[in-house]
Amino acid sequence: MSVQTEKVDSVPAAGVRKNDAPPGGPAASSRKQAGGSAPYLLLLPALLATAVLLGYPLVKNGMLSFQNLNPRQLILHLTEWNGVDNYKEILGSSDFWRVVERSVLFTAANVVLIMLLGMLVGLLLARLGKKMRLLLMLGLVLAWAMPMIAATTVYQWLFAQRFGVVNYVLDSLGWHSMADFNWTSSQFSTFSLVTLVIVWQSIPFVAINLYAASTTIPKELYEAASLDGAGSWKSFTSVTLPFLKPFLLATTFLEVIWVFKSFAQLFAINGGGPDRLTETLPVYAFVEGVGNQHFGMGAAISFLTIIVLLAMTGYYLRTVLKQEEDEL
Repeated sequence: MSVQTEKVDSVPAAGVRKNDAPPGGPAASSRKQAGGSAPYLLLLPALLATAVLLGYPLVKNGMLSFQNLNPRQLILHLTEWNGVDNYKEILGSSDFWRVVERSVLFTAANVVLIMLLGMLVGLLLARLGKKMRLLLMLGLVLAWAMPMIAATTVYQWLFAQRFGVVNYVLDSLGWHSMADFNWTSSQFSTFSLVTLVIVWQSIPFVAINLYAASTTIPKELYEAASLDGAGSWKSFTSVTLPFLKPFLLATTFLEVIWVFKSFAQLFAINGGGPDRLTETLPVYAFVEGVGNQHFGMGAAISFLTIIVLLAMTGYYLRTVLKQEEDEL
C-alpha cells in the first residue's frame, strides 16, 4: 500500500505578515544606533564651546610659558622661545614655594570654616519654621549673589581705618586701641579680613545645598534611631552624617578649588600686600606676569597652578571611585 504525502504550506499566524521584520532586525538596529549617538550629538555644542573658550586660552597660555615675553618683545613683535627656563627659575625660587605653602594653608583654613559654618546653618534651616526658613534663605541667597568686588568693597568700608564701622564699634565697647587700627597693615589681619569675605560668600552655597540634601533623608531612619534610644547627637552621627557623606565630599572638593583659585578678594583688599605677604598663587601669577611685565613667567606660574588643581581633581575622582567600589 502506497502512502501519499501532501505538501502543506505553512500558514502564517493571524495578524502576522511574511514581510514583517522580526524583532531585532535592521529597523531596530538602526533605531538603536540613532539612539546611541543622540547623547553625543547633544553634548557636541557644549564640547565645542568648552574647546573654544577654555581649550584655546589654555594652549595659548602653555605656549607663552615657554617664551621670554617682556615689553621689549611686545613692542618689537618678537617671539623668543626659551624652553623650560621659566619653569626652572620658578621651581628654583624660594619665593614660589613660600607662596605655595601660603596658598595651601590659606585654602585649608577657609575650607574648614566654610564647611563647619555651612553645615551648622544648613542644619538650622532644617529645624526652623517655614517663615523663618524663608527669611534666612533670602538673606543667604542675597549674600551669595552679591558680586565679589561689590562684597569686597563693602568690607573695605566696614573695616576702614578711620571711618570704618567695625573700628567705631570696637572703640565704643572699650577697645580704644582699635579706634584707628589698620586691618591691612599686617599679614595676619589682612588674611583675617579676606577670610571673612570669602567665608561669608561661601556659606550660602554649602548651607542651602546641605538643607536640600537633608530633606531627602527618610524620616523612618530617625524614627528607628529614636526607638533605639539615640539622642540628637547620636542621630546626627549615625543617620544624618553617613547619608550626607557623598554631598559633603563633593562640596568640600568644590570649595577647595574655589578658594584655591580666589583672586578678586585678595587683590582688591590689599593687592597681595603688605610686602607681598598675602599673595597666593593666582595673585602671585598676576603680579609677576602683568605687574612686573614678565608675561612668560606669569604664564608659567598660572600653568603650574592649573597642574595643582588637576592633581586635586585627580585625587578627588580617585576617592569617589574607591568609595563606589567599596559600596559595591
